[in-house]
Amino acid sequence: QGQLVESGGGLVQAGGSLRLSCAASGRTFRSYAMGWFRQAPGKEREFVAAISWTGSRTFYADSVKGRFTISRDNAKNTVYLQMMSLKPEDTAVYYCAADLQYGSRWARDYNYWGQGTQVTVSS
Repeated sequence: QGQLVESGGGLVQAGGSLRLSCAASGRTFRSYAMGWFRQAPGKEREFVAAISWTGSRTFYADSVKGRFTISRDNAKNTVYLQMMSLKPEDTAVYYCAADLQYGSRWARDYNYWGQGTQVTVSS
């Protein structure tokens, strides 16, 4: 069984930056596409970004395009989400997830999930 553990969340002012990390253990996720999702209170989990297993392909939700960057270091079995120009509406629990196939923005397609890390952006 594999495990994904997110870290790097916290409280930041609007306009600030954070970098989230997702460390995999128990199995290698090097051949998996990885995604970041987020869930705000009272809302459904929504797609944020995804990256192919090689890291050569990425795509983003329109709401974060140009502000967030997903990347991965397969040698470290870690995926990152660099978040810039944060807005209060970015406040949510952020989850990383693994999928055998690249290209999905649907949570149901992802096989492994982390426990989430809270990001709070104050105005």
